[in-house]
Amino acid sequence: MTAIDASFNANEKLPTIFPLIDTHTHFDAPVFDVDRDEQIQKAYQRGVRHLVLVGYLHQHFDRLYETKKLMDKKSRAISELSISEQASEQKKTLLHTHIALGLHPFYIDQHTDAHLESMARMLNKERPLAIGEIGLDTFTDEMKQPDMVAKQARFFKAQLDMAVSQQLPVMLHIRKAHAEALALLKAHDYDAHDLGGVAHSFSGGEQEAKAFVKLGFKLGVTGQVTNPNAKKLRRAIQAAVDTYGIGCLVIETDCPDMTPIMCQDSIGSQSALGQSPDDEWGDAPAHNRNVPANLPYVLGSLSELLAVPTERLAEQLWHNSCSALRTNWHYPA
Repeated sequence: MTAIDASFNANEKLPTIFPLIDTHTHFDAPVFDVDRDEQIQKAYQRGVRHLVLVGYLHQHFDRLYETKKLMDKKSRAISELSISEQASEQKKTLLHTHIALGLHPFYIDQHTDAHLESMARMLNKERPLAIGEIGLDTFTDEMKQPDMVAKQARFFKAQLDMAVSQQLPVMLHIRKAHAEALALLKAHDYDAHDLGGVAHSFSGGEQEAKAFVKLGFKLGVTGQVTNPNAKKLRRAIQAAVDTYGIGCLVIETDCPDMTPIMCQDSIGSQSALGQSPDDEWGDAPAHNRNVPANLPYVLGSLSELLAVPTERLAEQLWHNSCSALRTNWHYPA
């Protein structure tokens, strides 16, 4: 057992609970239908106070809003139960749910111009927290084909245009296309220094990490950081922090994917959205399904990697998330 496993064993008591923001989830996925209420309560008990439901297919946009409605109702009930008689006059603490709308590059063959038009109307009607996840993905040979890359780039730019028009931050999905994405972003009017933004589930190298931060994006760190063998990722995070400080990071679960290594029954089960879409996680093995309540393990491993006290890092990540998402959420004392 590695030191990281010993410190953050999922079967042992978690460290002190800190207020956390899960900046990227797919908690609306069908794999959570069987126990979503239970997982909301567990996430709340583990310190998760804000959670973002992130879009990827137009056909599921309505599901995001339906899930948010259910979660808001459940979190209010949890909050009411958690308040003692002595503290009844204090402000209630909820697990707040937010939405990002976006057309994911890996599913580019399913997206149409009508979906872009519909999304633009939705942004005006029901303003989300952010636009995402959007970007470029050339992970497979099929996705590398010129027509696929061209359509991805067109949809990427169209959604960046929406972000500029609506003054909203974006959540980037960039995989095996970091140089191309950086070039496109540098040529576009979107300014992350002004509008915010997250390079979700960052997977590039050291220079790419620093390049995205230089553009104004925060790097999204997932449960992958808990794996001591993820040396490229850990070096990239460290390099970005060495240059820009811990203000350049946010954390996320990306659930049901990216399960922290100490929460897995077997290593190597992570699918990552787009690698093994199957029936949209309907058949995901429950024992390796990631959940929002696992976010403290990401915090703990990142604290160990950066040699930053967990308490200090947790508060900084909260403020980083607010900066990236252009919010002013109060950090609970």
